[in-house]
Amino acid sequence: MVGAPATADAVARARCLPNLRVGLHLNLVEGAPVLPASDVPALVGHAGNFDANLARASLRCFFDPRARRQLAAEIRAQFVAFEATGLALDHVNTHRHVHVHPTIAGLILRIGREFGMRAMRVPDEPWRVVRRAAAGESGPWLPPLYAPWIALLRLRLARAGLALNDRLFGMAWTGAMTETRLLRLLALLPEGSSEIYCHPAERQTPRLRGTMPQYRPTEELAGLLSDRVRALIAERGIELVSYADLGAPP
Repeated sequence: MVGAPATADAVARARCLPNLRVGLHLNLVEGAPVLPASDVPALVGHAGNFDANLARASLRCFFDPRARRQLAAEIRAQFVAFEATGLALDHVNTHRHVHVHPTIAGLILRIGREFGMRAMRVPDEPWRVVRRAAAGESGPWLPPLYAPWIALLRLRLARAGLALNDRLFGMAWTGAMTETRLLRLLALLPEGSSEIYCHPAERQTPRLRGTMPQYRPTEELAGLLSDRVRALIAERGIELVSYADLGAPP
């Protein structure tokens, strides 16, 4: 997330880990844009931050040509900022999965290819698998209302020749992908490529608590470092890969 306060620190850490695959997490819905707020007035409010109302922002970028032009400029600016880090671009996704919006997806496809984008996340979580993994937990476990947009996104990315994941896990349990839940999911993992995403941290800081009060970052980190999780991955013959390994064409 190239416009976030700790970007420079994150880039420095990534450079120390040459085998780490790093993606661009485009942010178009929370906090401040990379461009000056005066350059994207149709996207921000009086405080200079993005409109956090997804429904209103979605309608605006669909119907307002001025908003679409500014959105394209902001997307390009974030690709430029990532390119300036010198890190290889493994894949692209968006904060809160807003690239399922057809207009946003089209802009990212057009601009991203100019910067060597070869892979993109499809936020397609198989609710039947999650329901089985939930093991009695309460929850609707139903497909999202925007499921048709997800199907359209998958079709567009495939036609563009991009590498993409078969499915995604982390939406139903966002911020709470604990060791127990990881173990349940890994035991039920379907054939093909699956992304499981988490929000780990060594401690719950005041900033994290303020922006993500329901998240359990230390438990997620413990799950990722769990010996039981590591053993189950080995036992089931699960291969850990990056998007670049999924066979995107040159």
